[in-house]
Amino acid sequence: MIAFDLTDEQRELRDLARRFARETIRPAAAEADEQEEVPWEILQQAHQMGLLTYHIPEAYGGGGVESRLTRALIDEELFWGCAGIATIIGGVGLSSTPILLAGSEAQKEKYLTRLCDPAKVTLGAFALTEPSAGSDAAGIITQAHRQGSKYILNGYKTFITNAGIADIYVVFATVDIARGAEGITAFIVEKDWPGVQAGKKEKKLGIRASHTASLMLQDVEVPAENRLGEEGEGFSIAMRTFDITRTHIAAGAVGIARAAYEYALSYAHERIQFGKPIARFQAIAFMLAEMATQIDAARLLTWRAAWLSDQELPCSKEASMAKAYAADVAMQVTTDAVQILGGYGYMREYPVEKWMRDAKIMQIYEGTAQIQRLIISRQLKPGEAS
Repeated sequence: MIAFDLTDEQRELRDLARRFARETIRPAAAEADEQEEVPWEILQQAHQMGLLTYHIPEAYGGGGVESRLTRALIDEELFWGCAGIATIIGGVGLSSTPILLAGSEAQKEKYLTRLCDPAKVTLGAFALTEPSAGSDAAGIITQAHRQGSKYILNGYKTFITNAGIADIYVVFATVDIARGAEGITAFIVEKDWPGVQAGKKEKKLGIRASHTASLMLQDVEVPAENRLGEEGEGFSIAMRTFDITRTHIAAGAVGIARAAYEYALSYAHERIQFGKPIARFQAIAFMLAEMATQIDAARLLTWRAAWLSDQELPCSKEASMAKAYAADVAMQVTTDAVQILGGYGYMREYPVEKWMRDAKIMQIYEGTAQIQRLIISRQLKPGEAS
């Protein structure tokens, strides 16, 4: 039976995230975007409330929220507050997911407990992308050479969320380029190890509050005990991680779209032209109706993918559907919001231009809109119900 009821816990966590987004994140969003600086005070408050590590099991100090649907509810609210700040927080989830999926008990105990340390904000980063390996993740060339009880890593990563401010990195490297995807291996790397160096901070169109930078690895010695899984399992670990996290990107896109829609709807009822609110003109009313419908559809796709993941059912296609559609909706809805506000929407005094800038990255990171459609198309089989 299909139902859309939320549990008491889910409603409580969603409402907690909603209050935090409304009362703490949203008031600081414009300045954080303008200054392009990480709002550490807000991250500290989020950490104190458990919003950085609620998804990590209680055994390691986290909140123990295992449900991916619950995580989607929380992500929607945080991105409604500010996509840049939510992206920093999301970096913790992105980096901890491969450890949860493939880490040994010793690795989980050592690194997940650090992320959950109540005394300080500890951030993580997921280092996969390279200058010549973006959508083609199997084409990475960062090298990992085994030398006895350690690996030597050399390479360069780019566009890494939280690079330079993260304490813990999950780094993907190849033990043999000739093996392609089958040579890719994952490692846990600490920021203070010799040879680990963050590059320049990128200046971005949107999500400006988040810290995006390159990561250089020069003769970095990584203990073999810090390898995640076996040699050659890294690509699989990365793809399994994305099956989970793409749902949360989809939820974030819904949050951005909802923020823009709500503002445009309110404005359309207050803005008087030709003697009546512009919301009463069919051209605007139909735009608002389409925005509301698209947001609802994107949310339902996201919830389905999250629910499948919670049931431990295959969800790669559904996660890609949710991510691709929700990201497109975020771009369309924010663009329409700017249009509804007209000249005001184009001005930085009003928030819709920020949401439009933030929305674009949803179609790019964690797999572009085109890659999502490639994933979907490869799983379409004649004779099977959609």
